[in-house]
Amino acid sequence: MNEWVQRITSRRGAWFTVVFLVLVFGGLIGGLGVTASNSSPLEIPSSSESAQVAKLQATLPSARETSAVVVYSRSDGPLTAADHAAITQRQSALSQLDYGVPHQGPLPTATSNNVAYLVVPIAHTQDTTVITADVKEIRRVAASDLPAGLTVQVTGEAGFTADLANVFSGADVKLLLATVLVVALLLVITYRSPWLWLVPLFVIGMASQLAAALAGAILPHLGLTFDAATSGILSVLVFGAGTDYSFLLISRYRDELRVHEDRHDAMAVALRGSVPAILASGGTVVLSLLTLVFALIPSTRSLGVACAIGVAVAVVAALGLLPAVLVLFGRGLFWPVRPVVGSSSKHDDGYFGRLGRLVRRRALIATVLSVVVLGLLASGVFGISLGLSQSQSFRTPPESVLGQETLARAFPAGTTAPVAVISNTPQASSVLATARGVSGVSSATLGETNGTITQINVVLAAAPDTAPAYDTITSLREAVHAVPEAHALVGGTVAQDLDSRTAWHHDRNLIIPLVLLVVFLVLLLVLRALVAPVLLLLTVVASYFAALGASQYLFHYVYKFAGVDVGAPLIAFIFLAALGSDYNIFLVTRVMEERRHADTKTSMVHALSVTGVVITSAGVLLAAVFAVLGVLPLITLTQVGVIVGLGVLLDTLLVRTVLVPALCFLTNDTFWWPRRVPQIELRG
Repeated sequence: MNEWVQRITSRRGAWFTVVFLVLVFGGLIGGLGVTASNSSPLEIPSSSESAQVAKLQATLPSARETSAVVVYSRSDGPLTAADHAAITQRQSALSQLDYGVPHQGPLPTATSNNVAYLVVPIAHTQDTTVITADVKEIRRVAASDLPAGLTVQVTGEAGFTADLANVFSGADVKLLLATVLVVALLLVITYRSPWLWLVPLFVIGMASQLAAALAGAILPHLGLTFDAATSGILSVLVFGAGTDYSFLLISRYRDELRVHEDRHDAMAVALRGSVPAILASGGTVVLSLLTLVFALIPSTRSLGVACAIGVAVAVVAALGLLPAVLVLFGRGLFWPVRPVVGSSSKHDDGYFGRLGRLVRRRALIATVLSVVVLGLLASGVFGISLGLSQSQSFRTPPESVLGQETLARAFPAGTTAPVAVISNTPQASSVLATARGVSGVSSATLGETNGTITQINVVLAAAPDTAPAYDTITSLREAVHAVPEAHALVGGTVAQDLDSRTAWHHDRNLIIPLVLLVVFLVLLLVLRALVAPVLLLLTVVASYFAALGASQYLFHYVYKFAGVDVGAPLIAFIFLAALGSDYNIFLVTRVMEERRHADTKTSMVHALSVTGVVITSAGVLLAAVFAVLGVLPLITLTQVGVIVGLGVLLDTLLVRTVLVPALCFLTNDTFWWPRRVPQIELRG
């Protein structure tokens, strides 16, 4: 490692490294030129019943067909004769539009007292740009020349797809801009320098772009999709993790500049001291994210692989490009607070030095109080209601949600999302009769056939994405599965949502233990001890449940959310467990380094004094970066951002600065068991 460090930090080596890596990074970014696809994220496992139905539907005459439901309504009374005439005209105009699905005769329609709707078939495609354009055109034509007071809303599967796509329209630019502004502001506040912040921002920005390009190029070869949601979370994670690593290196470099006259020597020492912590923490995050490849949800696997690539790139940038760029500049980079040889860093006399000594004197009280605070916050977990309906997933309800609510007031609530039952054709009539007899089914009709299989269209009485709808799907499946020789399967959007929820529960029960195992094994490898990894792992779990519970209080009393998205706790846990371990590793590896020159308790006080500002600054910045996800109107991302943000703040302000030191003080040298405690050496 020494030879590699010398090459990066020497005068010629630094220039060569900067030029070489900038060319490599820039060449890959420009050469790959890959951006997030317009495909919808895949939320159901290929083995699920609804996925099997989708495959069978592809063999029917209207394969790959979806629809937009155009809803006309009047809130001040029943539909008038003029309304009906206008709707008939709009029906004719919409029938003349070509969306890749051949149809004959007028569009299907239904009318109640004050609501009428038309069904417009659209060719189904994974490219949401096409569906969004089709829905935009339908909305324009459907709204033309209407009488005063007649309202039109476009909903249905196509309407929801278009509105969801609009959530991410320009999201990459919005997220990137917000993230850059947050990072730049906090870097300026932290370093109090008018230009130092530009260096890590430049390096992390290149890493973020390269990570997106690599993820976009690699994921399709693995059968995964790099969609807009994955791209947004990836950029936030790379900026957050990259800034963490930058804080650690720059802090060590600034300290060494107070010892070494030559900045190249200072960077060499700082880099050697930072490599173990950054590699260990980065490796923990990468391995934790890669556990997501065992998930059933395809979009979760995509997120895990993409973010693992991003963190790996951030580590390379932090250990390769960042030190080389920093060492090109002199001490003036830190102006107006330039580190001078012989000047004191004042760590031990600072806030965290005093805090460390206080916790040392009152270790048991600090432990008890920390556990009580975390426990009180975690109590919110018992009030969590998991699951949001499709209509509850937006901060501001889009037109498709409002249209569905309008339909539900006049027709069976499941009208906009009919259930598809596929049966062998000879038994289709028996399956139809069975489906009609299931409680919660409003209507069931025979649909199209290819001779071998027949589709039965079932309308539920309950609204889509609700517990009664899911109960009906379960009952319907039990009933039609029992029809002899029918081999009937139940699919459609409501069934897909149910299968997605089931898969999320499976993934949560599988992935969380795997992540904890990965974190434990990495800590075991880095610390070569048993007691310390166990205690640190317990703090990670406590921090997560405290963050989840505290978030629930915010979601319920402040945000007024209907519940917590079923996938948010798992995604938040991955980030919190992995990134929280970063701070554990930053702190404890410094204690190990100091342990050669002092006893365990003194080493912890000094390690806390020198890393406290770094960890706190990194944590505040990381929390702010994840809070940026709240700029999007999708509640799931807001919830992930809030849970991770609160968790990181708890990690940095309480767990890593009070609880972990207190546990170390209580266990003393037993903290390192069964590792042999080194003899204290005098500092040279």
